Amino acid sequence: MSAAAVFLDRDGVIIEERHYLRDPEEVVILPEAGPALRRLQDAGFRLMVVTNQSGVGRGYFTLADVSRVHARLEAELGRTGVRIERIYVAPEAPGQPSRGRKPSPQFLWDARDELGIDLSRSYMIGDKRIDLECGWNAGVRRCVLVRTGYGAATEREESGRLAEAVVCDDLAAAAAWILEDRRWAERGRPGLRAQAEPGAEGEQG
Repeated sequence: MSAAAVFLDRDGVIIEERHYLRDPEEVVILPEAGPALRRLQDAGFRLMVVTNQSGVGRGYFTLADVSRVHARLEAELGRTGVRIERIYVAPEAPGQPSRGRKPSPQFLWDARDELGIDLSRSYMIGDKRIDLECGWNAGVRRCVLVRTGYGAATEREESGRLAEAVVCDDLAAAAAWILEDRRWAERGRPGLRAQAEPGAEGEQG
């Protein structure tokens, strides 16, 4: 059987939001991120990061700077036993030709083709609508909006356009929801409603 993955945006989801982050010393892992990712990993999900880094295309920093930030991210998560299998980076600025800049699903398709990921059993977590659109465009099982980073503002501003999204307070809540939703799927049920609390078996969508 093909593997399932959880694809995650980086800024505001795993680490604190920083405007055009280029310094590894400014990487701050959100408190709930390590344990939440470890729960998903221990449950058999492969973890992938998909991030737009338009600061490269705008000339604010280089891909080498991005690599150093990611080395710090992986080292910090590694302290909790978390392994990020792949980090996909779209360095282009908006308006520049790009193969993978979200909401393009290309990187998720790459994971499907190169790593054997079953997108129909996989999930996308982000704090912006483009993250959700990336997952929807790729055909993942569900997309989760977290209220960290830009997520709370996205929920307010896009409230009429998030009917297909799951909304959770943070990455810990998102991980709990995903694990419960997968249990429903394994029982042959259609899954939890977007706003259902984990464990609320009376609600299904």
